[in-house]
Amino acid sequence: MGMLSRMSTVVKSKMNRMLDRAEDPRETLDYAYTKQMEMLRNVKRGVVEMVTTKRRLELQASKVREGISTLDKQAAQALSAGREDLARMALQRKQTSIIELEGLEEQVSGLELEQQKLTLAEQRLQAKVAAFRTKKEITKAQYNAAQAQVRIGSALSGLSEEMGDVSLAIERAETKTENMRAKAGAIDELAEAGVLEDFSGRDDPVGRELAQITSSQNVEDELAALRRSLPSGDKKAEGGR
Repeated sequence: MGMLSRMSTVVKSKMNRMLDRAEDPRETLDYAYTKQMEMLRNVKRGVVEMVTTKRRLELQASKVREGISTLDKQAAQALSAGREDLARMALQRKQTSIIELEGLEEQVSGLELEQQKLTLAEQRLQAKVAAFRTKKEITKAQYNAAQAQVRIGSALSGLSEEMGDVSLAIERAETKTENMRAKAGAIDELAEAGVLEDFSGRDDPVGRELAQITSSQNVEDELAALRRSLPSGDKKAEGGR
């Protein structure tokens, strides 16, 4: 049972997260505003129907008043004509009309009170709906702004990660460049100090012997040239030696 309870909790948690991601608060606010407007329209319709009913009763009461006035005249005429019976009948109808008129006036008064209450309720509801509409638009604007900030933040986060990789690459390139520069500077410094001179021929015996032969040959060639440049007497003297 404990495992099943935990599984149920996990499933509910995942469902709530899914619903939270799927729910758009702007749509919820618009739907709530639509329902409030529908309620306000129903209240307005009720006020209109009540006013219409009251007007109809008032017209009916007006006709009854006219009838009462007519019956008064008829009773007076009948009594003047010596027809007391007709006068009595007219007055009886008048009493019935008076009772009817009192009922109509009572209904009209009741409708007027209900109309006042319903009109006041309509005004209050209309004020609440207007306030809700303002709040709805502000909330939607704030949600849009927050959503834009989240998108910008996500974009900047991705850009920061990418720029971090680029920065690392640049740092590695700069490090390699500095190492190459240091190595080149060391080579130049060693070359200037003579440490990097070529000693390849100093320890070569064959090279030394060939150099000596070349040097001796150069001496003999220069000596022969000097002999040829001496005058003939000097050459004999040189030869007698």
